[in-house]
Formats: sequence, C-alpha cells, structure tokens
Amino acid sequence: MKLLDASLAQHIDYKRFWYSQILSFMANQIVMMALGWHLYTLTHSALSLGYLGLVLFLPQVLLVLVVGQVADRFNRRKIILITQFLEATISLTLCASVVFGIESSRWIFAAAFCIGSVRAFQGPALQALLPNLVGLDLLPKAIALGSASRQFATIAGPALGGLLFLGGITFVYASSGLFFIIAFTQIFSIKYVEQRPQNAPVRWQVLTAGIQFIWQRKVVLGAISLDLFSVLLGGATALLPIYAEQILHVGAVGLGFLRAGPAIGALFLAVYLSRYPLQKNAGRTMFICVTIFGITTLIFGLSEWFLLSLTALIVMGAADMVSVVIRSTLVQLQTPNDMRGRVGAVNSIFIGASNQLGEFESGVTAEWLGVVPAVVAGGIGTLLVVAMWLKLFPELYAWGKIEASDKAN
Repeated sequence: MKLLDASLAQHIDYKRFWYSQILSFMANQIVMMALGWHLYTLTHSALSLGYLGLVLFLPQVLLVLVVGQVADRFNRRKIILITQFLEATISLTLCASVVFGIESSRWIFAAAFCIGSVRAFQGPALQALLPNLVGLDLLPKAIALGSASRQFATIAGPALGGLLFLGGITFVYASSGLFFIIAFTQIFSIKYVEQRPQNAPVRWQVLTAGIQFIWQRKVVLGAISLDLFSVLLGGATALLPIYAEQILHVGAVGLGFLRAGPAIGALFLAVYLSRYPLQKNAGRTMFICVTIFGITTLIFGLSEWFLLSLTALIVMGAADMVSVVIRSTLVQLQTPNDMRGRVGAVNSIFIGASNQLGEFESGVTAEWLGVVPAVVAGGIGTLLVVAMWLKLFPELYAWGKIEASDKAN
C-alpha cells in the first residue's frame, strides 16, 4: 500500500511540500538529539537538559503575537524558505563551533533559542500554507499524512542520528544541515497562488485576532483545550527512563522500545486516517479517544509487565493521534485563510505547552508523589477533564461531519 494517497499524489506542489516536511522533521530530530548529547557531555547535568527544553519553548510564547501576523501578511512559502535556510545555517554553525574548538554550554543554549525562534515563525506558516496546496476537501487526509510523517521522523530520526554519531558530533550537525538544505530545495520548487497580503494597519486588535477567534468559537476552543489538558496531565512518557530501570527492569534496550511505542501507534493511525478520514461523529470520537488515552495512562502507570506496558503505550499513541488529527482538521477548516497564521500561532502554543510543559509537570509530580502515583494521578486527571469538557463544551461532543465553515475558503 502506497503511503501517499492517490488523490494527494496528484498535487505536485503538495508532494514537494510533503517530502520537504519529512526531511525537515528528520533533521530536527537529529539536531535535537545531538544538542542534548552535546550539552550533557559538556555539563554532566540533568538539570541543564530540562533548561534546554525550556529555552526551545520560550520563543513560541514570546513571539506568539508576532509570528501569526507575519504568516498572514507575507508570502508563506518565502517564510518557510527563510526559516529552513536559517535552520541549516544554525546546524552548520554548531558543526563549525566543534571544529574550531569554541563549543560551550552557552553556545548550545544560544543555538537552541535561535532554533526555537525560527520554529516559532515556521510553524504558523506551515499550517497556513497547507490548505492552499490541497484545498479544503483533501485537507483532512493531508493533515493525517503530515502527522504520519512526524511520527515516522520521531521513530527514524533518533535511530539515524545514532548511526551518524559513529562519524562524530560534527558529522551529525553537518548531516542535519544537509537535510535542511534538501528540504529547502523542495519548498523552493513549489508554485501556488499566494493569498493577497493584508494591508490593514497593525493594531492590538489585529495582533490578538487569533486569540479572539479561538475564544469566540467554542468548538475550536474545546478541541484545543481538551487535547492540551489531556496531554499535559497524562505525560507519562517523560518518566519512561525510571519505569525502564526501576519498575519494568528492562534497561536501555527496553527503554528504546518504550519510547518508540507511542510513535508506532500514532504512525499506524495517522496512515490509516490519511486514506480513510473520519466522516461523521468527529466530536464524539475525539472524546472517546481522549478517554482511551486516560485509561491507557492508568494501565501503564500500574503495570509491572513489560509487554502490557508497551501495549498500553502503543494504544495511547494511537488514541492521541486521532485526537490530534481531529483537532488540527477542525482548526484549519473553521479558520478563514487570512487568519490561519495567527490562529496557527496560538495553536502552536497549546501544542508546545501540552508536550513540553506536560513533561515538566510529570517530573514535578513524580518528585512530590512518587513515580507510579504521579502517572496514575495523571490518568485520573485526564478522565476528569473529559467529564468536565462534556459539560463545558457540549457543542464539541455534538460536532458531527468534518467540513469547512463558509468563511474558511
């Protein structure tokens, strides 16, 4: 079975966009793996790794009002080209810092902040460009296939990065830079009709339009916040090293399987949804999948059997992927084209907060309560969120067919 659906394969510009994203995701996974390893070899501090994640996340918050406005006012393809060029430059600069012996932890933190800033501009532009390449009818399939690409990169990127480490850290940085350059060439070859740039003066109301849009549309707010709080509370993956060593007793090899588990489940579901997108009962399906996510978090937290724990993680990843695809599709289809950058910027904050702050929350809770109680509490918290959101957002539960609003074109 071909991964790229025939209806999507007919769109040449989308194919180039998709290839670019695979290469870019792989490069990001490789450079993130290299940054973490490089920083730890210089500092031998686990706390420094926590700060690294914070430094990567902060630019998304600091620039949220700016990056969305940029994506809505300027050529989105050019924004992606500039950011991919900068990503390649950062990777090659890190390579040069090792070659010339000027490497330091401060240098790595500075590079991480630059990467986070570049990603802050790139994310909304990527989200906003996609509907222009495939149209709204094929958008659910395209979003699911994009999610599959990210999951593939999550699995294959670290594995490839481990092999590249045989050539040394400079080879890893240089390889990631090369990947970014090839991804750049794919975006460069895309041709599409650019949206008419906005000429309205930049006012506070314009800058915050993305936040206002999400707040006023309860279905969109409910979907984004439900996914945010479920992942924020159920971030068991941050504690996998402790489970592998102290509870499941499977060591580093078992840890590798556990880390791959959620991505494997998510990859299979994303590929399936790219070929057979949901047509009805989208809101109910999202609530069911978040409930499954909470239950599998509980199972994983209490399990002392490796195979059961691995199975729980795979199902957890699959359930989360369905929720992600539904949320992403809803946001894109309900948002007018001239606002997709600003709405995408706010959406990126929710995504980053759920993943990165979720890991922070799990670590703090584990320090206070212990590892197993922390994971169990997270699973219970996810189920409580589902119950609360059923009361707060009945419009989301009742949302049926995935289709565009009249103003989204």
